[in-house]
Amino acid sequence: MTMTGSTSHRIAIMGFGNPVRSDDAVGTYVIQQLQRALSDREDVSLFDMGTSAFEVLFQLKGHQQIILVDAVVNTGDPIGTLYRVPAEEVRKAPQDDPMVFLHSIKWDQALSYAKKLMQDEYPEDIQVYLIAIDNTRLEVGMSEVVQQAGDRVVEYILEEVTWIASP
Repeated sequence: MTMTGSTSHRIAIMGFGNPVRSDDAVGTYVIQQLQRALSDREDVSLFDMGTSAFEVLFQLKGHQQIILVDAVVNTGDPIGTLYRVPAEEVRKAPQDDPMVFLHSIKWDQALSYAKKLMQDEYPEDIQVYLIAIDNTRLEVGMSEVVQQAGDRVVEYILEEVTWIASP
């Protein structure tokens, strides 16, 4: 899909994770890799959600597409398994969670709050990439298999954003 004319298609890419919890860092790893590859793209906003970035949600206004990357535990599938959650499932996922703390937010909670903040500007085009992990021990560094899965997500996202003309 190539955008023409003066209408700008803006994409927000959000990576979730804790960089000191081993494989849980994969979402932030993906953002770091994309920062290198997309530094010249004004139509792409990259957000390292870390574990304390609730305030970033206010910056999503004006984006027509949201891509999220996060780790998922206890899937029963091999570590490094990559999931792309269908948009229909994403639309069903957002719901209120009274246990949300401003310094600990996951992708589904972020979408729930983004929908409330953005209201009519909430985009229809939302994609979620989840990577199966089991190691969330307090340590820096990811396993090779999870890093490779993160690299595959980076490739998928780069393929997608190249379809959209940069300004």
